[in-house]
Amino acid sequence: MPRIRTIKPEAFVSESLAEVSVEAERTFFGLLTQADDHGRHRDNAAIIAGLLWPLRAEHTSVHVEDDLYQLATAGLLCRYTGCDGRRYLHIVTWAEHQKIDKPSQSRLPSCPQHQAADRCAPCKGTCTQRTEEPPNPPRVFAEESPNTPRALGLPAPPVEEPRGPADQAPVAQQGALDATAGTPGREDMKSPGQGTFAESSPNLPRNLGEDSAPGSRILDPGSSVPTGRTAPTATVSANQLIGEYTAACDQRPPSDVLGHLGRITKKLLGEGIAPEHIRAGLQNFAANPKHPSVLTSMVNEAMNARSGGLARPGSRHTVPAHQAWTNPVDPAAAYAEEL
Repeated sequence: MPRIRTIKPEAFVSESLAEVSVEAERTFFGLLTQADDHGRHRDNAAIIAGLLWPLRAEHTSVHVEDDLYQLATAGLLCRYTGCDGRRYLHIVTWAEHQKIDKPSQSRLPSCPQHQAADRCAPCKGTCTQRTEEPPNPPRVFAEESPNTPRALGLPAPPVEEPRGPADQAPVAQQGALDATAGTPGREDMKSPGQGTFAESSPNLPRNLGEDSAPGSRILDPGSSVPTGRTAPTATVSANQLIGEYTAACDQRPPSDVLGHLGRITKKLLGEGIAPEHIRAGLQNFAANPKHPSVLTSMVNEAMNARSGGLARPGSRHTVPAHQAWTNPVDPAAAYAEEL
C-alpha cells in the first residue's frame, strides 16, 4: 500500500535527476510513495502507470516504460529478475534518504546487486538460488546410447547416397518398368498401395458425344414445356432516348445537360414509366429547353394529358380557360340582384 515518504530539498538540485525528463522525475517521486519499506516494487510499466498517472491519460504505460529506462540509465533504479522469475526494481539510494521506523518485512525478492545479504521473501532468508547451478543443466552424452544398433550388435543401416534429379523417379513407375523387363524377384515384391488391379474401375470417364447446348442449366433444352422464367423482351434504354433527343436538336447540347437528362431518363424508366411518355417529354423539352430538372414535370404532363387526372384550364375543350377578374362597366347591372 502507498506510504508517506520524505523528499529532501536537495532532490531538486540533484544532478542525477537532472539527467532525466520531468515526467521521469515525477515517476521517481511517485515510486518513493509506492515502494515497500526496503525500496522494492514490481517492475511493470502498466501497474506503475495506473498507480502514478491515473488522471493523466496522455501518459500511458509506454511513456512510463521510457521513464523507468531513463531512471535506470541514470543509476537511480536497479531493475532485476527475482528468484521467482518476475521482474522487480529497487531504488538504489533508498537507504541513504529514507529512514523507516520499524520497517516491515518485504514480500518481494531482494536486489541481487545492492541487497544480496538482505532477506528474500520467496527464500525466507538470504537468497541462495542465485549462486547455485541451474537445477536442470544440459546433459552432454560422452558415450553412445545402449540402444544403438552398434551396441546391440546389429549391422548399421546403409547410408543412402543423394540421388540426382534423374534418379528421383516414382517408385510405382520404376517397379512397373522392372516387371516389364522381366527382372527376377520383382514380381514377388509387394509394396503397400502400389499393387495392380485385375479389373477395370466401374467409374469410367464420361465421354460427351455432343457439344454442350448453350443456355440456362435449369431448363431442359429438349423440353417442350417451359419450366423457368424467360428473358424479358428488349426495351428502350435511356441511351436510345437521349440519342433521339440529341438527333432532334440543331446543335449538340452540352455534356452536363445530356448527363443530367440521361440520369433522369434512367430513373423514370426504372419507375416503370412508358418510353413513349418519356419521349414526349423530351420532345417538349427540345421545343422549350430549360433546366434539365423540369424534364420530370414535362413527362408528367405528357402522361396525364390524355388521362382523367387534373388538367390545366384551357387545355381541354371541357375545361374553361382562366379569365382575369375586372371591374364591371355597369356595376348596377352586374350586381342588380345583390344591390
